[in-house]
Amino acid sequence: MMMMDMFNMIFGVLILIIGVLIGVAFLVLLERKVLGYIQIRKGPNKVGFMGLLQPFSNAIKLFTKEQVYLNYSNYIFYYFSPVLSFMLSLMIWMVIPYYFNLITFNLGVLFFLCCMSLGVYTVMIAGWSSNTNYSLLGGLRAVAQTISYEVSLILIMMSSIILILDFNLMKFMDYQILVWFLFMMFPLSLSFLSSLMAEVNRTPFDFAEGESELVSGFNIEYSSGGFALIFLAEYSSILFMSLLFILMYMGGYNLSLFFYFKLAMLSFLFIWVRGTLPRYRYDKLMYLCWKSYLPISLNYLLFFIGLKMMMN
Repeated sequence: MMMMDMFNMIFGVLILIIGVLIGVAFLVLLERKVLGYIQIRKGPNKVGFMGLLQPFSNAIKLFTKEQVYLNYSNYIFYYFSPVLSFMLSLMIWMVIPYYFNLITFNLGVLFFLCCMSLGVYTVMIAGWSSNTNYSLLGGLRAVAQTISYEVSLILIMMSSIILILDFNLMKFMDYQILVWFLFMMFPLSLSFLSSLMAEVNRTPFDFAEGESELVSGFNIEYSSGGFALIFLAEYSSILFMSLLFILMYMGGYNLSLFFYFKLAMLSFLFIWVRGTLPRYRYDKLMYLCWKSYLPISLNYLLFFIGLKMMMN
């Protein structure tokens, strides 16, 4: 029986990984289509019906290209940091609250924070190991940005956790049956959403890849498979962050059509923001975190602690 349970668990994880990869492929297609229509053009529409096979042809092209070997790079770190980044972005998905299968996390929020914090190292190592000034600058900026926004992100999450007194993401659904946390803590949820955008280096916070000043940031020296893995890691993180926002603020986890509609709409929001907002200035980004989000999240945290103590 134990062997069967183990087999079911491994099979469930494999299905999850395949589902995430297919979701990422079509999220990339959605982004290119939406950006195309925002900029009054078509987007990819040649490969397959309405461009549906475009993500797969891109993947084949990237993984069959020649790998560039840099003479002056710290080769092992340079080679393995995209792989580690991709593995971490897939590991985060294990905290999805399952109704079935053996994987269930009572400390899901802590596991998510651990994986997210480790992601900083992969960016830093990718920037440093390429041994290029541009990539090192991009890596340093990405690390400073990610670490800064993690602080406010954790404090904002703590406010919700203090309300439900549990680290299990499944519990958020039980407490949002009557009213979503989005309405209960509206300013906090907006801060959380923009912190998520900064966390995954998305426009208007994509300073790690500021083309105008850094060419392409920490991933400038990566091509073919390495670049594809960094790319996949970023987009799977976008999908997961959308899911996390829905779990914590928009009704929790339930396997209904409406749940998937919310997930699609929030992923679309990430793309919509990219198509409409200009890039922030870097010092303004840091001020926004340390002078706006941090005080707001701390005040809310103290307020919810007081509220919980009064209720008890």
